[in-house]
Amino acid sequence: MQLVIVESPAKAKTIEKYLGKDYKVLASYGHVRDLPPKDGSVRPDEGFEMDWELYGDKQRQVKAITDAAKEADRLILATDPDREGEAISWHVKELLAKRKALPKDVQRVTFNAITKETVTKAMQHPRELDQDLIDAYLARRALDYLFGFTLSPVLWRKLPGAKSAGRVQSVALRLIVDREREIEAFTAQEYWSVAAQMAHDGTDFTTRLVTFEGQKLDRLSIGDEGTALRAKAAVEGGAFRVESVETKPHKRNPQPPFTTSTLQQEAARKLGFSASQTMRVAQTLYEAGAITYMRTDGVQMDPSAVSACRSAISDRFSGHYLPEKPRHYETKAKNAQEAHEAIRPTEFTRDRYGSGDEGRLYDLIFKRAMASQMASASLERTTVTLRDGTGQHELRATGQVVKFPGFLAVYEEGQDNKSDDDDSGLLPFMKAGDMPAKKDVTAEQHFTQPPPRFSEASLVKRLEELGIGRPSTYAATIQVIKDRNYVRTEKNRFFAEESGRLLTSFLERFFQRYVAYEFTAGMEDELDDVSGGRQEWKALLEAFWRDFKPKSDEVMEKKPSEVTEALDEFLSDYLFPAKADGTDPRLCPKCGEGRLSLRGGRYGAFVACSNYPECKFTRKFAQPGGSADGGGDDEALGKDPETGLEIVRRTGRFGPYIQLGEGKEAKRASIPKDIDELTLEWGIKLLSLPRAIGPHPETGNEITASIGRYGPYLAHNGKYARLRNTAEVFETGMNAAVSLLADAANRGGAGSRTKAEPIKVLGAHPTTAGEIKVMAGRYGPYVTDGTTNATLPRDQKPEDLTAEQAIALIDAKAAKGPVKGKKKAAPKKAAAKKAPAKAASEKAPAAKKAPAKKAPAKKAAPKAAAKKEAAE
Repeated sequence: MQLVIVESPAKAKTIEKYLGKDYKVLASYGHVRDLPPKDGSVRPDEGFEMDWELYGDKQRQVKAITDAAKEADRLILATDPDREGEAISWHVKELLAKRKALPKDVQRVTFNAITKETVTKAMQHPRELDQDLIDAYLARRALDYLFGFTLSPVLWRKLPGAKSAGRVQSVALRLIVDREREIEAFTAQEYWSVAAQMAHDGTDFTTRLVTFEGQKLDRLSIGDEGTALRAKAAVEGGAFRVESVETKPHKRNPQPPFTTSTLQQEAARKLGFSASQTMRVAQTLYEAGAITYMRTDGVQMDPSAVSACRSAISDRFSGHYLPEKPRHYETKAKNAQEAHEAIRPTEFTRDRYGSGDEGRLYDLIFKRAMASQMASASLERTTVTLRDGTGQHELRATGQVVKFPGFLAVYEEGQDNKSDDDDSGLLPFMKAGDMPAKKDVTAEQHFTQPPPRFSEASLVKRLEELGIGRPSTYAATIQVIKDRNYVRTEKNRFFAEESGRLLTSFLERFFQRYVAYEFTAGMEDELDDVSGGRQEWKALLEAFWRDFKPKSDEVMEKKPSEVTEALDEFLSDYLFPAKADGTDPRLCPKCGEGRLSLRGGRYGAFVACSNYPECKFTRKFAQPGGSADGGGDDEALGKDPETGLEIVRRTGRFGPYIQLGEGKEAKRASIPKDIDELTLEWGIKLLSLPRAIGPHPETGNEITASIGRYGPYLAHNGKYARLRNTAEVFETGMNAAVSLLADAANRGGAGSRTKAEPIKVLGAHPTTAGEIKVMAGRYGPYVTDGTTNATLPRDQKPEDLTAEQAIALIDAKAAKGPVKGKKKAAPKKAAAKKAPAKAASEKAPAAKKAPAKKAPAKKAAPKAAAKKEAAE
């Protein structure tokens, strides 16, 4: 028997069908082990020795692989054809050797598409494991571990609120923060454009003023309204004739097939996919045999695929659309060993595959690959220049005509930021001496715009341009900075959050070298040298550790106050910009005596007055210069009629609020964003919450209305219903409240016992025969076959989930098995809560010790997170 190891169960089933009875194909479900999340997993003093730990949820699968390996004559490691795939194969081999279950014959096989022809052909050309790729994996993994596990504890102690730093994630975050700084520093410049709407032979067209009073104009030449109106008057009063008509042919060549990076960029532009969503959908298409491997730097296609593509083009289009010779593209990957075939469909006869997200992404991949082998597009650009009788003023019109579409008949690449200049319109036929009719003249005011914020597509493009990270890791890198709330997205653009900006400033101040673009890109070059066999991996780590460790120790020795003082100086221009009236920007606006400075608190940084506690002025870190709502001045709304105490509006570190009284007895309430004008009446209402509506007619228990962390709501017996706005908190009556609570229960809200309706039904599971349903759960959507529940990935829309995806999720969850000890511990409720990992036979007194054992587990949690956060 020959044992084949792949990464996913979906792949395993397909490949086993291709290979026949003599082969047994098992899935590793990705990586089987990793560095344990604790100090000492990488030991620089011992030649960078590493300890590996089996993932807890892989015990069952590794046992199945081990048992099968003991009976196998040959082991074929057929994991993905990249560095990570090579690493997984190496881990499996090492584990089997350690368990004395490694067959004598061990070979490595790679294929970039899951089709019968490709797989069977690959089996005929096995090779040894690539030690250079394994070394590159070890270097990268150790580097990320050392960076994260050394730097993250420094952050936790010296920068309250900071969660993690990573070798690549911190540089990606810096790109976003730097763009935010550029936007803030940008000064808009006024400029005007003068245009004339003209017509000739019944066709309207637009001309722009390009020469005024004998001077050629650029975009910013007309900088004020007076000049613009003079220019407009000159055009209105002039008689313009065609001076020249210039026509130039132009060709556009197709783009190469997708790489990982360009696929992420185009899917973001055209489909609105996040990088992680693109990779997840592409993985599904790859495992289904629809496309080639989706983690690649290569832009070339296999010769047989090129032939198939050309054949498909000739079947669809006339001969003009097929160039005489196949197009050849050169890869831009710095390391050819990690560059594979481009992403393409496995069959060019199949122009559609799947539905929903899968169908849309496949369509994109198919069209891009086909277009890459098509003829160039032929265009004709026409420029018409018109001049008035004085010869001092000129107008210009431009147009573009597609004479032959070529590849544009199939695909046109998207753009991140489209230009305002549109020269794609049609122009009427004109010749020198013609005098088109002038219909209207306009002078429009414009202002220069700051550089646009990054979208996922433009951020991926910029990372690739700078040589930072690897395209296959961009999705994970972007997801980390999102999950850590260092950035937020609005209309698909990244905005730096307060925590992200502060972290970046800290790293720039104390670890400048390690967040420098050049350093990170240079490190990638060195890692590429390792994978290419040109550098020894331990030498790379030694050079990094020799400088990094002393630097981190130096910062760790600093007092938190010293760090805050350094950041206060570093961020001075941002936090305290110069005022127009020349007054001291650090002077406290409340007491008029103290000086403002950056302070560190339990929940992060903020600005406060030096006269604390006499002056309690504070301002959010994210309110540079004390902007409108950050001034901190208290505003008296009036006196509370019941207590006679003053109700005051204040601004704290977490935003505006109202307060009644002082000291420990003071009552406070946040001010909702939907209150346009805060009055004394509103203040009294907010401080009175929660509001009792009355007893529920069925249970007799009180129904209340209030405002919580997630907005206004109703509450009754542990069940909740949302309200639309703050006004409804004070206006909702009993009938409406009962109805809203009932509706919330029927929708399957928290605390509801009503059976929820499935979002989607996907048919029977091929193995368990249970009906597969997509459900809305308390903690998010999940899929179930009645026996196994599997949570949907964060970026997966439940409505778009396919049967194949659902089966894969359920099978993966089932393979992990039930959580240990849960079934046995169920009868002992108290013990199950306090010590779920204990065996059922453990006596009750032992359970009392569980709280004491919890403390170290909690301390380890941040380190466990650091391992993931430090990853690229």
